[in-house]
Amino acid sequence: MSSFYNKFRDEIVAGGDTIDQPKRINDKRTSRFTGTALLALIVWLGVTSPWTFVFVVGLLISVFLHEMGHFVTARRTGMKVTQFFMGFGPRLWSMQRGEVEYGIRALPLGAFVRIVGMNNLDECDPADESRAYRAQSYPKRLLVITAGSLMHGVIALVLFVGVYATSGRYSETGDVLITSPPAANSPAQQSGVLTGDVVREMDGIVITNRDQFVEQIVSKQPGQTVSVIIDRAGEPVSLNVTLGNNPVDSSIAYFGVASWSLDYVRVDPISAIGYASKDLVVTAGRSVAGVFIVLNPSNIINSVIDEKADPTTRPGTVVGASQLGGEIGRQDGLKGVLLLLASVNVFVGVFNMFPLLPFDGGHAAIATYERIRSRRNKTYRADVGKMVPVATMVVGLLAMLLVVGLYLDLTQPIG
Repeated sequence: MSSFYNKFRDEIVAGGDTIDQPKRINDKRTSRFTGTALLALIVWLGVTSPWTFVFVVGLLISVFLHEMGHFVTARRTGMKVTQFFMGFGPRLWSMQRGEVEYGIRALPLGAFVRIVGMNNLDECDPADESRAYRAQSYPKRLLVITAGSLMHGVIALVLFVGVYATSGRYSETGDVLITSPPAANSPAQQSGVLTGDVVREMDGIVITNRDQFVEQIVSKQPGQTVSVIIDRAGEPVSLNVTLGNNPVDSSIAYFGVASWSLDYVRVDPISAIGYASKDLVVTAGRSVAGVFIVLNPSNIINSVIDEKADPTTRPGTVVGASQLGGEIGRQDGLKGVLLLLASVNVFVGVFNMFPLLPFDGGHAAIATYERIRSRRNKTYRADVGKMVPVATMVVGLLAMLLVVGLYLDLTQPIG
């Protein structure tokens, strides 16, 4: 029991197992079976849902780059790195290059980079103490521990810029397009509105977006006749439409069409950088709010007991994200998948900086606390062992989110 506790403690507060395991592949028969199963899953995913496959590959690349951020900054700042693995659990493959073991493990749930001497729980060879994480200056430690989340920001920025410059930014086009045939016997159908028409004016008011179009309709009274100018195949057409009663609320005026005013609008590369930077900040702000929404116990409970609960407030897993990636890919193609990947990277980067262990933000908080408590002639080192109870509760909460999210993703799939 004590060895299990020590391993669990090390994993959640010391950044990985503090005892280097033998550099050998686990049972070859098990490793072959697991590797074959993973390969079969990848092939099956590529054949049955190509866009989901693209999204999953994008996630794996993002995870790799996250750890590469830690790896490169740690080595550049003089820290000793002993392992760089994709996945957790039993080794499937590994190789030794210098002092670093590179490899792949059986469970594709993430990745890790092993840096020696993360804190007081992590014993290391006295000869390596000068290269331990804990022995470095505060700026170096902060750079290394935040490098993963910073890498997510870089990935998102590159994806945003790439999509905006090549396919366009999803924004208002200035045209309100009628996207489907008007409802049967609706005022729009009776007045001759067709799919593909573009609404230009209503009672002399220029219409440039869907919200404005809806506002103009609901500001009228049922039975009121309005003058509507539409663009049909480049030619202006004037219509007089007598508004009806909304089927949901008869006191509200009713037109009877589905409309949309958003699409991908191409921008030049310089503007793409500006829009991408702005959207990165906005997405990060929404991600901060999203962290607290996801962690809200009432949202977790409500999402389980109410099938009609708001899907944006429910916990999710990579399964649900992949489902959404496949659905968006079928609708918007590669650009939609890449934009979703950008948003996911921002959220993961923000979530990972939550200031509690085992998140990177917890290690950053410890480094900052130690810097504040240190004096000119005395370096303060926190006793991380005292944080095990809180870290254990955080892990428990994450496990609950994983179980609930997986249940919802499987029983109430997205799309």
